[in-house]
Amino acid sequence: MNKIILFNPRSANSKPRIPNSILSIAASLEGKYDYLIVDGNLEKNPLQKIIDVFQTGEYKYFGITVMPGPQLKQAIPISYEIKRKFKDVIIIWGGYFPSNQPEVVLQSGYVDFIINGPGDFAFPKLMDVLEKKEKPDFINNLIYLNKDKIIINAKDELYDQDNLPALPYDKLNNFYPLKYYLGKTFLGTKTIAYHSSVGCPFSCSFCGIVPIYNARWKGRSAQKIYNDIKYLKDAYDGNAIEFHDNNFFVSEKRAVEFSKLIKNEKMIWWGEGRIDTVNNFKDSSLELMREAGCRMIFFGAESGSDEVLKQMNKGGTQTKGQIKQFAARLKQFDIIPEYSFVLGLPGSSENTVMKQINEDINFIREIKEINPDTEIIIYIYSPVPTTGSELFKQASNKGFKFPEKLEDWINPHWEKFDLRKNPLTPWLNKSMVNKIKNFETVLNGYYPTVSDIKLSKLQREIIKLVSLTRYKTKIYAIPYEIKFLQKYWLRYRQPEIEGFYLE
Repeated sequence: MNKIILFNPRSANSKPRIPNSILSIAASLEGKYDYLIVDGNLEKNPLQKIIDVFQTGEYKYFGITVMPGPQLKQAIPISYEIKRKFKDVIIIWGGYFPSNQPEVVLQSGYVDFIINGPGDFAFPKLMDVLEKKEKPDFINNLIYLNKDKIIINAKDELYDQDNLPALPYDKLNNFYPLKYYLGKTFLGTKTIAYHSSVGCPFSCSFCGIVPIYNARWKGRSAQKIYNDIKYLKDAYDGNAIEFHDNNFFVSEKRAVEFSKLIKNEKMIWWGEGRIDTVNNFKDSSLELMREAGCRMIFFGAESGSDEVLKQMNKGGTQTKGQIKQFAARLKQFDIIPEYSFVLGLPGSSENTVMKQINEDINFIREIKEINPDTEIIIYIYSPVPTTGSELFKQASNKGFKFPEKLEDWINPHWEKFDLRKNPLTPWLNKSMVNKIKNFETVLNGYYPTVSDIKLSKLQREIIKLVSLTRYKTKIYAIPYEIKFLQKYWLRYRQPEIEGFYLE
């Protein structure tokens, strides 16, 4: 009666990735508590499976990882239904969403505890406390209700990643064949999703991990990373890697050591980093990384305005000039820079906001002239509840509010908000949003992403030709012909929503 269901809600419409968040909790439970993994990405009816398991009477706890966006569509109604049918089941949420929105989650009435950040120690400790019917007030990284008062316990220091237990890949393989998680991307035919570090040493005020990690970062050693990847390659034929770290390239030494280790494995890989960090890497380091299979790196360029970068609390030394110079530098190493931009921040007036949008659109065009291979990812600014953040204060002062009920988060508008596609912000009017989206349509038509492997060479040439006049003349309004091709003919995949095209 003390077994645990660990649930990974559906996160994408494509083939799923390895559920690293759930696996880290599973690893912490090995040898202590029995658990079952249910993956909403692979179950046709996950709710019914979960109900069937609870009806055995052997399971008492329900742990769910919840990212903002698509995962809420299963996490919310399934949690509600489980608590309605099985009142004694303890429901525990983890992930960025509940850590950033604890009030609305706990006040829903059907979530009992929130793991606030890494759960490697908090989750098994909570199990021990609940089994012994003790108080959880000493467990770090825990948020819960006590007589209608929200209790936020202290944060743990980030753990030494090398000392954490290995992820139970073979156990996952017993629940769902691991081959289902190794999909075909532009990186390789069997792409491994891997998380080698937690946190980020910066505190950008638009980033959802800042309230959780508070500018802290810890990474697994290069040797440990290599050992895991080598195992997944040898045991399950993995041949490419997506590093899902928030900031893989914090340490040049680690990146170089890993490159030396992985080089002979002939695997293509991708990760996320900061421009001002990787720009400090030696030429020899970048050359080695490319030889070792690093094909593309995602960077938060964010804006071509130094003033806006300051407004975002971007930190570090990143500037408009550096963003341009770095795009040119990576070209000589044949590493594709994937630049994300955040448009539509609050301003003093409508004219100020529109001016920022137009300036960033023009800046993106400059980047494409400097290095046409640069992948451009465009987001519309979505506030995150970073305590003390000047940017969040600006958003709040302009009238922005989050939903007051948990169920409201699965409204399609708020799902798009979480994906930074529908801002729901009072300072952006329809013409501003249309300007951003129409430019994005034309840009993606003229420069179709290299990561969508289903597009043929002929299809790329046709949509580029159709988009040419609009892009050259800067006529972005009402690009219906491009949207038609993207939606009905090409079924164009936006990497900013679901990552690389995966099949």
